[in-house]
Amino acid sequence: MSKHKKHTNLERRNNATFATNELVFLGTKCGVIADLVHKVSEKIANFKLAYFDASHAKSLDSARDDNYRLSEYVFHHEGNVQISTSGNINKFQQRLDFAQFDCVFINGNHYTGSKQVVFLDIEKEASINKRIDQISEIEFFIKLSKDVAPFQSIKDKFPNWKEIPQYELSEIEKITNHISGLLEKTIPNVKGLVLVGGKSTRMGADKSQLNYFGKPQKEHVKELLENNNLETFYSVRPFDYAQVDKKEIDVISSTAEKSQEIPDVFLNLGPFGGICSAFQKDPNSAWLVMATDVPFVDEDVIQLLLKNRNPSKVATAIKGKGKEFVEPLITIYEPKAYPILLQYLAQGYSCPRKMLINSYVEIIEIEDALIRNINTPLAFKEALNELNKL
Repeated sequence: MSKHKKHTNLERRNNATFATNELVFLGTKCGVIADLVHKVSEKIANFKLAYFDASHAKSLDSARDDNYRLSEYVFHHEGNVQISTSGNINKFQQRLDFAQFDCVFINGNHYTGSKQVVFLDIEKEASINKRIDQISEIEFFIKLSKDVAPFQSIKDKFPNWKEIPQYELSEIEKITNHISGLLEKTIPNVKGLVLVGGKSTRMGADKSQLNYFGKPQKEHVKELLENNNLETFYSVRPFDYAQVDKKEIDVISSTAEKSQEIPDVFLNLGPFGGICSAFQKDPNSAWLVMATDVPFVDEDVIQLLLKNRNPSKVATAIKGKGKEFVEPLITIYEPKAYPILLQYLAQGYSCPRKMLINSYVEIIEIEDALIRNINTPLAFKEALNELNKL
């Protein structure tokens, strides 16, 4: 007898305590920590960073209450926003708040986290001893003086302490390079998603089955992505098992697995649902999403997209030089796009382009002719003739 499961076991984003990547700085004064974080952040321009700290302002402290949460938004002239909140810390809410950041720096004098940067400050040895149980994985030490060494409590807990890198506080470049290296290692890999679940109403035939290159277009697009070392899946409408004899279900499931199909679990939402379904299957990979009605997208376009990918942004999208908006179905969606898509869905929107227009997106401009959509029988004939002449 199988055990009853109360909740669906979904694939989860790789999160630490508060974020996918986090570094806890502890062992010295808050001002020293904040100053270092500021200097390092200025040098890591290719990543989006956040600093998680407690406020010492009495106005916010007075608002802290188990049943009350105060959020203060301060907008700056350059478009930046400073957010101050008051209330209980909730790791699930913080993961949502930090979902768009590549790394969160945490003041370890107030909060714990998964990886630590330990300052070696003689004046704070007692503080480190007090927090030794909160120190689990030291990335590196920062020495506030040349002659200081890891404290005995650290040596006792980490027998390999001599192998852990040590930097002086003034060695900003070395500290920055170390952190940059950590972030580079955690850049998500990219998978391919070929959208084949459309109804093709204007074409009057399944656009994914049209033959431009001696095979169904969906196979051509899949090979195009696989030739760039992307594990690629078909996004398909869910199969109606109610219409099939039970004996056939195992055969169908096996076939679907071999062809690497991802059936929609977000129903009746078109491409938006297909993208969200791919993220539900794997929320830790980026997805290069391709439609099958853009036959002029070739190897060069795919390589251009991958070469110019910016994983620090929500997505990297193609836009025609003469077009006003990006093409949402020739786009690399980063894992950080998933919660944003769900937030748009919660507001009643299921247009991926609307999300891209209003998000932090890398845009690559190319000639309009390369990304034109082929949606009618006449356009198909004209495109076929043009492709045969190339």
